[in-house]
This record gives sequence, structure tokens and C-alpha cells, in this order.
Amino acid sequence: MKNEMRLDFASLSENEAFARVVVAAFAAQLNPTIEELADVKTAVSEAVTNAIIHGYENGPGTIHLSALLFEDGIKIEIEDDGRGIADVEQARMPFYTSKPELERSGMGFTVMENFMDEVEVHSLPGKGTRIVMLRRFEARDPIVQV
Repeated sequence: MKNEMRLDFASLSENEAFARVVVAAFAAQLNPTIEELADVKTAVSEAVTNAIIHGYENGPGTIHLSALLFEDGIKIEIEDDGRGIADVEQARMPFYTSKPELERSGMGFTVMENFMDEVEVHSLPGKGTRIVMLRRFEARDPIVQV
């Protein structure tokens, strides 16, 4: 482990951008490319949006975000205590959405899987969902703090 952080925030749509920026600022310590950072931000955005829209459909709750920096990458966990996913495999299928009335594309998990090296989904109905994502960065010198 190189560094770690944890943040809890309300499941409000305006906090999606906040979570994305926090993770990007934290990951910047490893000096990733703009493209690598954009990929991480996009995956975090999708995971947080899913927690807000699907996890807490009956009112606001708390989203738990943690990140762990290691020598060549970042591990990110986004967790909610919401309704959970009844069928994780179905939810991971491209274009599947449980909210077509909200004009959801059903591509959240697909986007996460395309932008990250590993994506795990742990969910229990009535207990919540935890997304674990891993992204490795190309080797380069880290940013030195003065």
C-alpha cells in the first residue's frame, strides 16, 4: 500500500461530480496520463450514479467511497447500503436497465469494465452493493510533493 483514503457522502446527484474529482485528485499522486485519469473518472461516475439511481430509489442514503494507491495503480471501492441487485449477471449485461422510464442506457457496468482493468460486483438484495475496481497505470515517475 502506498496511500489510502475514505469518504462518505450523501447519495445526491450533485455529489457524483464531487466523487469523480476527489478520486482523480487522489490518483494524480501516481502521475497517470490524462487518458488514464479520464478512464478512472468515468468509471467512478458510473458506479456512483448507479448507487444514487438504483441503490437509493426510495430516498437518500450514504455512499461509501474508498481508494487505495499502490505502486502502479489504484483500487477503488464504491458501496451503498441500498436495495441491492437481485441478479448481478443480468445487471452486467450491456443495455440492460431496470429503469427504462428514466431513459437509462444500461451501459454502466459495461463502461466500468471497459475503462478499468478489473471490476467486481458484490450485492445482496436489501443489503446494498459494493463495486471494486482496479486500474493499473503505465510506469512513470510519481509526482513529488514539496
